[in-house]
Amino acid sequence: MNVWLNGALCPASEARIDPADRGFLLGDGVFETMAAHARAVPELARHYARLCAGAALLHIPVPLDREKLAEAIHGLLAANGLEDAALRLTLTRGTGPRGLLPPSAATPTLLITTAPLPPPGGKLRLVTSRIRRDEDSPLSAIKSLNYLPGVLARMEAAERGADDALMLNRAGRVAETSAANLFVRLHGAWVTPPVSEGALPGIRRACLLDAGLVREAPVTVEELRQAEAVCAGNALSLRPVSAIDGYSLPSLNTP
Repeated sequence: MNVWLNGALCPASEARIDPADRGFLLGDGVFETMAAHARAVPELARHYARLCAGAALLHIPVPLDREKLAEAIHGLLAANGLEDAALRLTLTRGTGPRGLLPPSAATPTLLITTAPLPPPGGKLRLVTSRIRRDEDSPLSAIKSLNYLPGVLARMEAAERGADDALMLNRAGRVAETSAANLFVRLHGAWVTPPVSEGALPGIRRACLLDAGLVREAPVTVEELRQAEAVCAGNALSLRPVSAIDGYSLPSLNTP
């Protein structure tokens, strides 16, 4: 398979990242996971806006405008003979000297890779992780390469025989799962935790909010256990949750 790296297509086996790249050394960057259909990303405008917001917070320049990014995605999918695919875009600050302080003029690294779209998933069993989302951290609102809290939570879930981890914030309220937003049906309406509660501003989440199918509201653990239904969703899937910490949940249609 081919990848798109810094403006050029090349076989994945020949792609090279500089050993001094700060994304590799320090997690200094952001990423986007996108679903492509017919060699285009339907929600590219939202993904690009979130990418730019995260890059702006980290003071990393984005080397492509949205139109050029769309061309790069189309070219990569065509080169790989794919119509539909999962795409991963990784943007790092690029190389820099030793230490934490970045160079004054960054030359970013931009990598785009493809993978098959995951098949429709079944119901999820969640367990509450000991790892918390830090709602006060500026990184909680962007897709930073520093994803270790999610990694640790997902490992914990696997060790406990669950499909994914429910992550609470530092206040003990519901934030999200290790890699998806939560949608909770309470009193006949779907709600999702606000970004201020530690939830990532997900793309599917934004679409559901704009369509009026979901509203934002803090969710307590007690409310979650009394929910009429719970779903977990990201750009690639929307799946019902069947149980949390061994408590069975009702099964309703997704929002």
